[in-house]
Amino acid sequence: MKTISLEALLEAGCHFGHQVSRQNPKAREFIFEARDGIHIIDLEKTKEGLEEAAAFIKEISQKGGNLLIVGTKKQAVAIIKSEKERLEAEKVEGVYFVTKRWIGGTLTNFSEVSKNYRKLKDLTERLQDSYEKAKFTKKEVGDWEKSRQKLEGFYGSVSEMPKVPDVLFIIDTHQEQVAAKESRRAGIPTVGITDTNSDPTIIDYPIPANDDAVGSLELLTNYIVDAWIEGKKQMKDIATKKEAKEKADAAKAEAKEGEAATAKKKETASTDKPAASAKPKKADDKKEEAKK
Repeated sequence: MKTISLEALLEAGCHFGHQVSRQNPKAREFIFEARDGIHIIDLEKTKEGLEEAAAFIKEISQKGGNLLIVGTKKQAVAIIKSEKERLEAEKVEGVYFVTKRWIGGTLTNFSEVSKNYRKLKDLTERLQDSYEKAKFTKKEVGDWEKSRQKLEGFYGSVSEMPKVPDVLFIIDTHQEQVAAKESRRAGIPTVGITDTNSDPTIIDYPIPANDDAVGSLELLTNYIVDAWIEGKKQMKDIATKKEAKEKADAAKAEAKEGEAATAKKKETASTDKPAASAKPKKADDKKEEAKK
């Protein structure tokens, strides 16, 4: 996993916090100083938190887990869209997104919420089936489309999630604190960008940084997604090596079995060979017997 420099964090504007008056007291340990009424975040803490969070994300990825990225603020939506396209281009799976708004119960009541996922899937399939649409009026088909768009707006790509995620990455944990708290109740670990107005104690792997600047969000999100991609690639490499080793071991075992079978055949052949016939008596021996 690539390292990130303090200079890169500084250039992205990760060090700018919120106004002093908006400080969350629990975020005090991440604050370096205040300038002109604005808190400055300690970038050493940012770097430490980011690398720790990325290592955890990579570990979950290597184990074949799922990641849910939550970012509904305007600055985050375009970044998430770009990362989604990158993941699709590299054919990396296991990442889902919430970019509209968080739906309560997504994690704690997954079995019920997933019924709406199935409804969305059914509506999408029906609208793509011309034979099915021909059985109904234009108004009924139009109502299907309205329902589909509504459900799509609520759930988006999260509707494709087969089970509750193994980890959440939250952009702006202050704005998405409902998702963070629900994740805690569900026992799902969280990684999140925590600005000076956020409570870092509700996040398992807080990344203290500016959660408003596009440059900051882009750098941090890109780093987290890079960790996920690297984890998936290593998982595939491990699986490939394991498969190759299993094939090699099977080939060796088969060769040994063949050698054992050949040796057994030779042994059986030597055992079953008929005994040599008695040697013919010599002429002198016959004469001696005649005299007797």
